[in-house]
Amino acid sequence: GRRCLFFSFHNVKFSGCQTSMASSTSPLMIFICYNSTMSLATKVRVGVLRGGPSSEHEVSVKSGANVLKNMPDGYYPVDIFLDRAGGWYVNGVAEKPEKVFRRVDVVFNTLHGKFGEDGTVSRLLDSFGVPHTGSKHLASAISMHKGHAKNLLKKRGIKSPYHKIVSKAGADTAAVFELWRTLPNPSIVKPMNSGSSIGVSVAENFAEFQIALEKAFAESDAALVEEFLFGREATCGVIDDFRRQEVYALLPAELSAPAGSRFLDYGGKYGGAIEACHPGRFSVAEKDALQAMARAAHEALGLRHYSRSDFIVTQKRGIYFLETNSLPGLYADAPFCQSLSAVGSSLPEFIGHILKLALNGK
Repeated sequence: GRRCLFFSFHNVKFSGCQTSMASSTSPLMIFICYNSTMSLATKVRVGVLRGGPSSEHEVSVKSGANVLKNMPDGYYPVDIFLDRAGGWYVNGVAEKPEKVFRRVDVVFNTLHGKFGEDGTVSRLLDSFGVPHTGSKHLASAISMHKGHAKNLLKKRGIKSPYHKIVSKAGADTAAVFELWRTLPNPSIVKPMNSGSSIGVSVAENFAEFQIALEKAFAESDAALVEEFLFGREATCGVIDDFRRQEVYALLPAELSAPAGSRFLDYGGKYGGAIEACHPGRFSVAEKDALQAMARAAHEALGLRHYSRSDFIVTQKRGIYFLETNSLPGLYADAPFCQSLSAVGSSLPEFIGHILKLALNGK
């Protein structure tokens, strides 16, 4: 609880000050109030970075708010908000980034998408010597680029759906038609550097394919076009140095698109219509394979602290890797948070663990 101390000083003199109290016989009285559990001076100041300029701004705001709400004992939360225009605010007051960093001991990064997950903010924090959660800038950039990530994991024996990469600059009508003609149908078109299913579309004919590319190019200068596989969507999170394991895999969750949707789009993921099972209804063999692939993706991409990988479990062709999120959502009903609960953990325990890793330079 809150306690107060009372100090009374007699015959106080102030050197170099003009004050009537120096000659007064009345005592100087000082009240100091503090939290009996732990004083502010002994708490680690944690700047929770949220918002940002990407199209995933709203998701990041919710993730950051949930982290602020669930900050464990021993840490003092500092709300660092980035608006869409790139402005920085500390507890609602505009501030320059270099001054922001002086007010915290460590940063918990909950920015999603561009600037947050592409390594930009990691590089900025490292340049100021600020410890932070999440991966370093190079690993973040590689995992954010769907093409690079798939090529890297292919060398580890992790298969992805058949795919092609097309640049916005080379997407004239003839090239687009030739690409469509050589791809399996239906196909799914994704922006190269985006998450939360923003700019993603399924195409079953050439007209839909053209529209899907335009939508993807609105988010990125390149698009990943891959075979649309039918199966159960799985997601599996991992945590570094947790429960005496170097890379601990959470139980895979099973996610189903809402009725009328061909895939897990943005509205389905964040509109509350998604059907999620934590843990998923997978066989022991499928569960073990998903956990092993999530660990392998995390390690191969050079990620640190935590990540979450998405997969498709097909009936006859096995498990296919889709993508890895280096900073998965931490909003209240996020798959990662639900998966923590499924293994008997909690968000405060997770936050405390990740902060210790960051402060210890791991």
